[in-house]
Amino acid sequence: MSPPVKDPRVITCKAAVAWGPGEALIMEEVEVDPPRPDEIRIKVICTSLCRSDITLWESKVHTPLFPRIFGHEASGIVESIGEGVTEFEEGDHVLTLFSGECMKCRHCISGKSNICETLGMERSGVMHSDKKTRFSIKGKPIYHYCAVSSFSEYTVVHSGCAVKISSAAPMEKVCLLSCGAAAGLGAAWKVADISKGSTVVIFGLGTVGLCVAQGAKLRGASQIIGVDTNPAKCEKGKAFGITEFINPNDCSEPVQQVIKRLTNGGADYSFECVGDTGVISTALQSCCDGWGLTVTLGVPKAKPEVSAHYGLFLSGRTLKGSLFGGWKPKSELPSLVDMYIRKEIQIDELVTHDMPFKDINKAFDLMREGKCLRCVIHVN
Repeated sequence: MSPPVKDPRVITCKAAVAWGPGEALIMEEVEVDPPRPDEIRIKVICTSLCRSDITLWESKVHTPLFPRIFGHEASGIVESIGEGVTEFEEGDHVLTLFSGECMKCRHCISGKSNICETLGMERSGVMHSDKKTRFSIKGKPIYHYCAVSSFSEYTVVHSGCAVKISSAAPMEKVCLLSCGAAAGLGAAWKVADISKGSTVVIFGLGTVGLCVAQGAKLRGASQIIGVDTNPAKCEKGKAFGITEFINPNDCSEPVQQVIKRLTNGGADYSFECVGDTGVISTALQSCCDGWGLTVTLGVPKAKPEVSAHYGLFLSGRTLKGSLFGGWKPKSELPSLVDMYIRKEIQIDELVTHDMPFKDINKAFDLMREGKCLRCVIHVN
């Protein structure tokens, strides 16, 4: 019997493959299938390393799923389109979306949610459509991450998990808007809807927390307190709107008591951007009675359960979750890109390192050691 004929549309390219929890990524030759119906294949130009990539790669809380190609915060160019795709053409500039938008399901048409029932976060390492992968090495399937997998020269995504953007936007910057930067801005504007003259406290001054800060500043908040155990974040925070900085390690009393004193009884809004469920309780306690709102954005590295005293809620505080800052990704993300082009929002200052694809493990090391905000990896 003759061996099966290889589809001439299959691409062989380089990808950084994770073979086990916490193991260094290996640059491998992978085969990338052509896009199937309603899918597009993208030539990845730039991808930035997000904290959630680290969390899932370490697999301390989540079920390990390997071998896998991580990465989800990316910009690229459409290389080919699958049957039935009408909104994209070859050569279009796009951002990938770790949570898509079908525009047809109950959530998409509700106006109340950005959690698509059809193209929401994919956690099983496969494509939304047929529950299979588009990557392989010598016939062995390689799992996806969030149905994006941008740590590859080429990737395949559902057409609902990408959005066309202006070709004028620099890809090495706007890739941050496909996750972290947009998540922070949206948490401030859409989820919390920060009002002018209000007081805000932000726990964790990474990319997400700094974008919450600039969102609060642009809304006219009168006091924006940044909380972080890394003293180097003080000056960085000020550049994004932080008015006061607290390092919990320097406090002789619980940080929530310090915040209550600084805000005359508690902040109007608090944001948990650390990825630590223990900090959620502290953030709640840092809010004022009656209307204090806490928004949690971080992906927990351990202990996913949230614990808080019921009295915090009886006193009128609210705890609210946020995915991608509440943005409807395909409908609303292009407007953020346009805001960046008009220099209305800060993105460039979030990029602390630019690296070639071959140095991707260095980017992982820098983020684990807390020595970077965003490492942008130039793939093609």
